Amino acid sequence: MTNVPTIDLNCIDNDALQALDLACRDHGFFFLKGHGLDALVEAVKTQAECFFALPRDEKQKVVRKEDNPMGYYDRELTKQKRDLKEVFDFYARSNGQENRMPWPQQPTEFKETLRAYFLANAELSNRVMHILCNALGVDETSFDRFFMPRHTSSARLNYYPSEDPLAADDQQSVTPLGDMALHHHTDQGAITLLFQDDIGGLQAFSKDAGWIDIPPMEDALVVNIGDIAQVWSNGAYQAALHRVLPIAAGKSRYSLPFFYQPSFDTVVAPHQDLGAPNYRSFNCGDFIQGRIDDNYEDLGADDIQVERFRINA
Repeated sequence: MTNVPTIDLNCIDNDALQALDLACRDHGFFFLKGHGLDALVEAVKTQAECFFALPRDEKQKVVRKEDNPMGYYDRELTKQKRDLKEVFDFYARSNGQENRMPWPQQPTEFKETLRAYFLANAELSNRVMHILCNALGVDETSFDRFFMPRHTSSARLNYYPSEDPLAADDQQSVTPLGDMALHHHTDQGAITLLFQDDIGGLQAFSKDAGWIDIPPMEDALVVNIGDIAQVWSNGAYQAALHRVLPIAAGKSRYSLPFFYQPSFDTVVAPHQDLGAPNYRSFNCGDFIQGRIDDNYEDLGADDIQVERFRINA
């Protein structure tokens, strides 16, 4: 655990920035305390438990579609393998697309609570990005313009049961389950804020130590670096490769990730102050959409990775 630092928002000193920098160069994970969202997180967890406990036909009323990645889904793929989980993806931003959100009628406080959670995480993510810029040694507002006024962030409720949520008939017509609750991958955005319950199972890949546990920590959220931040750092910071181990029989796990992503028209390229670019520039919207499409169905090839844009890979 010594190489997964705990950063307190109320005490960001040089030691904290140095520890953060080392972690981001190795595996891309750290804990964050002092965020002030504990009560809101508990409210969202309550809503998540109520929603996933609904009968299947009720959840199917808000199921995601091929042309709309928001809503309920129970057969998501990672690395062309089906994960053992159910999810509800959502956003709450004034970019002209919120009318596409398929909000369920029950639980009654579901929409209001999740909207508040989304907006609070967006504000917190901006603060975290400033801290990361300070650790990296660039101006802390370097990337603000890419998120304003219309970032493309999304949030998710994750429910990991110990048994396949699909009926036997449905299992025959979809990709078989893999060997993980969530298979190894990196997140496509800038950073991810994650609240997890006390069950455990999250692991990250460390270049120094191999697979390491990212255990639950009371009053702390988990932050991990995404693909876009890796490119912005010119490869200095590592997009966090992570997975979730199978859940023990008779147990279940909940987590609440928030994916902080710039606007679709952002041209992603290494920061100009970090030397000769190691990546070609690319369009953020095309990159994110490619990852979304691959998670919906097996496209017959591995999903888009930022290594595709590395110069002289």
